[in-house]
Amino acid sequence: MKSKIWLSSPHMGGAELSFVNDAYKNNWVAPLGQNVDGFESDIQQFTGSKYAAALSSGTAALHLALILADVRPGDYVICQSMTFSASANPIAYLGAIPIFIDSELDTWNMSPKYLQKAIEDCISGNLRPPDSLITLPAKKPKAIIPVHLYGMPAKMGEISAIADKYDISVIEDAAESLGSTYQGKATGTFGAMGILSFNGNKIITTSGGGALISDNAEYIDRARFLATQARDTAPHYQHSEIGYNYRMSNILAGIGRGQMEVLPERIKQRREINRWYRSILAGVDGLEFQAEPDSDYYSNFWLTAISINPEKIGITREELRHKLLEENIEARPLWKPMHLQPVFEGSPYFGSGVSDKLFLQGLCLPSGSNLTEHQKARIKEVLIRTLIKH
Repeated sequence: MKSKIWLSSPHMGGAELSFVNDAYKNNWVAPLGQNVDGFESDIQQFTGSKYAAALSSGTAALHLALILADVRPGDYVICQSMTFSASANPIAYLGAIPIFIDSELDTWNMSPKYLQKAIEDCISGNLRPPDSLITLPAKKPKAIIPVHLYGMPAKMGEISAIADKYDISVIEDAAESLGSTYQGKATGTFGAMGILSFNGNKIITTSGGGALISDNAEYIDRARFLATQARDTAPHYQHSEIGYNYRMSNILAGIGRGQMEVLPERIKQRREINRWYRSILAGVDGLEFQAEPDSDYYSNFWLTAISINPEKIGITREELRHKLLEENIEARPLWKPMHLQPVFEGSPYFGSGVSDKLFLQGLCLPSGSNLTEHQKARIKEVLIRTLIKH
């Protein structure tokens, strides 16, 4: 069998081991230490955020952000529907009600039009779950969670303006978009808080990990307190509120410090891969790329995503995916929208089916920054043979 070509595999830079070895040498193996401090500083400098807390995952970061936004049981939280479930699960952790928003076609991210409609219906008391005759209580949503899908910045100018109009906290899910910018400003830094992920398949990785970033020092101080089991200041272990074991270890932070050194190169490589796909698939009628709408948008292109119109191409997304799979090449459908997920059945949804169609026709292509020329040739052969033929 041919060797596996992964969708997005870890890509080490070389300096990671020196930071990890330094932690061993100084016996800073337990959580916290110089690598955690250094990694947080690196994140702040790269994103332009004033403060950062290194955590065990992006999901943990989002959970803490919702707590800091004072989200409680029964509260409304607006969330982009086309995303990974980790964007929505923390809403359920807190007993809040997720309200899902459709995508728009320019970026495939949260639609400002339906965001506005959702807020108006929440406040006016017109919020009604699908197939229900019962309206939910009138109240203002506590938070808005836009997601920068596959690295593509959402329409943060419009989303931020709507959030400011109604005084609602924005928590940016920038898990996939480290290195992306909107109007020259880093994703994750437009809202009250932003979350990052360093999972194994992200543009840089700490094996597992995440971060919460903000310009609000109180938010980050509070997040660090809650993430270390909410231990009170006392010579003994005393806890006055519920805490979590969410801090990143000093060892994993060492990997992160090494990864931050090569992040600019990884962004360059991912963008070059996106350009390569565009060059070999140029002119295929019925195939569209997730693309930067204009010069305001700069994507890290963590994953190169395409949409396939079967009526024009003569082949479905799934048929292409299976052709790649037959050659041991991993490709993945776009995220199944949250409003279509069984676990969130019955949750309010605002949209016109854009994300539904993107899911049915969308495919993420292998995008790792460590793709070799031989691997690219294998991918190209399948794409040309399958798409050009049809």
